[in-house]
Amino acid sequence: MTELDELRSVRSEGDSWDIATSVGATAVMVAAARAAETACADPLVRDEFAQLLVSSAGPGWAQLASPDMDWIGDDEHGRRAHRVSRDYQAVRTHFFDEYFDAAANAGIRQMVILAAGLDSRAYRLNWPAGTTVYEIDQPKVLQYKTSTLEMAGATAKATRRTVPVDLRDDWTAALQAAGFDRSRPTAWLAEGLLPYLPGEAQNRLFEMLTALSAPASQFAVEVFNVDSTNERRRAARRARWARMQRLGLDVNVETLTYHDDAERADAAEWLTEHGWQVSTVANREEMARLGRPVPDDLADEAIVSDLLRARLGGS
Repeated sequence: MTELDELRSVRSEGDSWDIATSVGATAVMVAAARAAETACADPLVRDEFAQLLVSSAGPGWAQLASPDMDWIGDDEHGRRAHRVSRDYQAVRTHFFDEYFDAAANAGIRQMVILAAGLDSRAYRLNWPAGTTVYEIDQPKVLQYKTSTLEMAGATAKATRRTVPVDLRDDWTAALQAAGFDRSRPTAWLAEGLLPYLPGEAQNRLFEMLTALSAPASQFAVEVFNVDSTNERRRAARRARWARMQRLGLDVNVETLTYHDDAERADAAEWLTEHGWQVSTVANREEMARLGRPVPDDLADEAIVSDLLRARLGGS
């Protein structure tokens, strides 16, 4: 496979997936990082449901969720790089957990998680009484999560409503049919979502979301900086893919994302222009603040993103 082939997206209009294929597998990969973090001696976040959701997907995934990283073998560089990637997932989870806590403390009781994947916040966060958490994702992904957690006897700590719909389609109708009230302030979350949407679909998502948001609504989103010209970063992506293949897991994130930046609005600029007040922190600043800094020698290989919080109208 050439480098050009590696950068070419395998996505197509209307494609779908379950938890073991395509974009669905990336949800398991992220949950594996949360499971490994939870099993550490001093975890930054705790997700007691992640291990269950990951191990139910297969033995390769269960190994990926191991905190000791024995599956990587004697590749010390690979171990350190994997630890940085896992730290990144822990830090962004912490950031968005705090976001929901702050939104709830501000009186918001309507939460919407876009492309929810294996997010278990409806089950693990301490929601105030009267909170409803809407989870939007592909039908098979939501079915897997719901059935796995129900069989384990897990109980949501808020009213949980699943919305099985593709975010590239008219998801607003499905959300409102599930009980969403556009007259009430909402806390929205798009964690790890944007690269998996075409640029035009991302822009339309922002438009729909804003149209559904009452004043004082909030929005948190992760914006990635994918530098395809940085050879060290591209080599690091290839190495991560190779490590996954050792476990029998063929998840090449590069081919599952869209590379159409020319059609993609800058999230902070778009939100600001449409009435949102935006605050931004670089993921590496947040990692350093929480005691998980990126080592200097791995700086060119690590993920680069901005974590945004926004509020609609007022200060």
